[in-house]
Amino acid sequence: MTLYTKLSTDFIENYIGYSALAIIVSTCLGSIAIMTTLMGGHNLSQMFMVFLSVVVCSAHNAAILTVQKPKLVFDLLITSLTVNLLIIIGNGIF
Repeated sequence: MTLYTKLSTDFIENYIGYSALAIIVSTCLGSIAIMTTLMGGHNLSQMFMVFLSVVVCSAHNAAILTVQKPKLVFDLLITSLTVNLLIIIGNGIF
């Protein structure tokens, strides 16, 4: 079993509990990504990164609130965390 499969199976089995935690983690990480982006200014590329962060966080939260399948919610969580971590790391390097 791969790590993704193990985490996905655990998330699906405990969907209700992990959904609440996932909303908090995704939103907090997204706000950190937006804060680090806006600390560098507010030109077009930074506004695009803010837009991207808001879109992936909102898609994940909307999937939970509209009671989508747990697999979709898990995939959106992974996408949200990855995108926001890349934005944070990217802003830290430059």
